[in-house]
Amino acid sequence: MSKKHSPPWTPSPAHGALLPPISGCTFNGFGEVAPRRPRQIFWLRKPGSHPFARLLEAVKQRFSSVAAYHEVYANADRGPHKLPEPATTRADDTAGNWTRRVKAFVLDNVAARPGGYPGAGSEAELVGIADICPDWVYEGFTSTLPHLVVVGNVMDHVRLSRVPSSADDPEGQLEVCDQYNRGARVVNWLAHWIRSQGYNAIPHAGPWVGSLNLLPAAIACGFGELGKHGSLINRRYGSSFRLAAVETDMPLIADAPDHFGADDFCLKCQVCTNGCPPDAIANDKQMVRGTVKWAVNFDRCIPYFNETFGCGICVAICPWSTPGRAPKLAERFSRRAAAKTAAS
Repeated sequence: MSKKHSPPWTPSPAHGALLPPISGCTFNGFGEVAPRRPRQIFWLRKPGSHPFARLLEAVKQRFSSVAAYHEVYANADRGPHKLPEPATTRADDTAGNWTRRVKAFVLDNVAARPGGYPGAGSEAELVGIADICPDWVYEGFTSTLPHLVVVGNVMDHVRLSRVPSSADDPEGQLEVCDQYNRGARVVNWLAHWIRSQGYNAIPHAGPWVGSLNLLPAAIACGFGELGKHGSLINRRYGSSFRLAAVETDMPLIADAPDHFGADDFCLKCQVCTNGCPPDAIANDKQMVRGTVKWAVNFDRCIPYFNETFGCGICVAICPWSTPGRAPKLAERFSRRAAAKTAAS
């Protein structure tokens, strides 16, 4: 088990000079007992007058100053940049068949995708369907489409474990970048295909934040449970994956959430809490916008995140992320949860 950092890492004065008067935790709704929609806070393409605009621009410039990071986003294949208008005639099929076809498009061989998409093999390991909840829509945005196709792209654990990254050793964060690009390709091509069937489709691809909070959507469609480190834990891949999604009005059938005991595990586990250099991960859940849940301290996390080109320590050291371990943990804690339920 990793040992607690003492004293915690502290940010540079230069970082502090970029911060607004409002705390990031306050902006995120820490301590608020009344429910409300979330606010965009990081990775905005055009921050404009956002309270954290100066910080966001500085972070983007810092990433762009390293050739490897600039290259992986500036010149990477992220699928079609411009999508066609939906076909004027809608193809007819049942919701069940559309759901199967959408999932097959994401998970199966990609060689036959529209537009001459190159390559073969799957572009994603996880796919699920959720009915869009208004509470997932960020303040200032609207969503008129009813369904969300959520995609998960699994990271190479050996490469990811080379975090925290630096300008001289970028490999850990480049793995994150590559998986975001993979996710962008699949959701952009999926949106292209859905539009060719006559339905509307809007892709969402990281690291940029869109109009929807994808974390609760991924939980709703069965990707897993929220972990103490603020990322999802999947019963097969642990926390080592990234999200992308497509909003659509194509008739689809939503999947169910998957509870297998990760939350109970996190209540006692100390690995990410002790392994976080800026001490941003608490041992207890927080009240955030009317819900008690695991939440990472933004004000402590983001300075270190910025200084290390994305950090990623908590995801890399999470016991669930070690290849092959998640299924065994899920089986064990599922049995414990079932026994607890039976006893009550």
